[in-house]
Amino acid sequence: MQLVINSRGSYLRKKNDCFLIKNEDKVFEVSVKKIDSILITTSAYFSTDAVKFAVDNNIDIIFLDHYGNPYGRVWHSKLGSTTLIRRKQLESSTGETGLNLAKEWVICKIENNIDFLKSLANSRPNKEKIINECVVSLEKKIYMLQKIKGSLEEKRNSIMAIEGMAGKEYFEALSHIIPERFKFNGRSRNPAKDEFNCLLNYGYGVLYSRVEKGCILAGLDPYLGFIHTDNYNKKSLVFDLIEMFRIFVDKTVVYLFSKRKVKKEYFDQIKNGLSLNQEGKAVLINALQETLEKKVRYRGRNIKNRNIIQFECHRIANNLLKQK
Repeated sequence: MQLVINSRGSYLRKKNDCFLIKNEDKVFEVSVKKIDSILITTSAYFSTDAVKFAVDNNIDIIFLDHYGNPYGRVWHSKLGSTTLIRRKQLESSTGETGLNLAKEWVICKIENNIDFLKSLANSRPNKEKIINECVVSLEKKIYMLQKIKGSLEEKRNSIMAIEGMAGKEYFEALSHIIPERFKFNGRSRNPAKDEFNCLLNYGYGVLYSRVEKGCILAGLDPYLGFIHTDNYNKKSLVFDLIEMFRIFVDKTVVYLFSKRKVKKEYFDQIKNGLSLNQEGKAVLINALQETLEKKVRYRGRNIKNRNIIQFECHRIANNLLKQK
């Protein structure tokens, strides 16, 4: 479970084998055994005892900025695994192995999008034609990716171009699903221009922190990317791997709109766009937690969606170790 602190002035401290939290007017305790991470989204207080308690129990404390982007985390300084994984990661990052991994991740993302669109079409016969046209086009993008051969260094731009086209078509299809008063025109990042993108951006920020943790636990270097190239202080691998898991946020946000749980009051007008306020963050984070806690059948086993992230990071690390 992820403990979320999103009320200004809240505090967190240790009490016996529990965390004691004061959130607005509520004071409650949560056993350390039930928590795998702590998310702080606003101004809050916490004791050094609480920090040490979290570190000792392998619980990371993540801080999100106004847009949902993680700007810092407190965690132990141990490597998740052997440094050999990082060496193999570096060796594989530009050649044929890197190309195959990059293709796999982007294809996985597009396949997730296709499956989601098909499920939406089944319950929306009036939108079926538009959605199915997008599905056919996305399937062609997968074929284009499968045909790419060579080294990642040579083909990186081609992969990113196909991914960009697929994303544009996917969000155009989703815009037809959203209630009329919340229609949006393509992706807009920080600040978001509309309510849909505002929720999406914040959800991706929450997801980003989970993917980074998955990389570290698996012994992968979050800064050493394959599709996204090296950049100062940019966690390029996290940007690469998050593509496979964005669907968790996409589904959560679309269903919030479909179930008419999104209100205009959840958003504040800021310069050049919108931001999600405290009430809106609570609704989104709770819904995303439900999505991540849901059990699904994945690669022959029943696991929670949130554990798929860690499973895939370990699978990638193990495959890198097998490279000669």
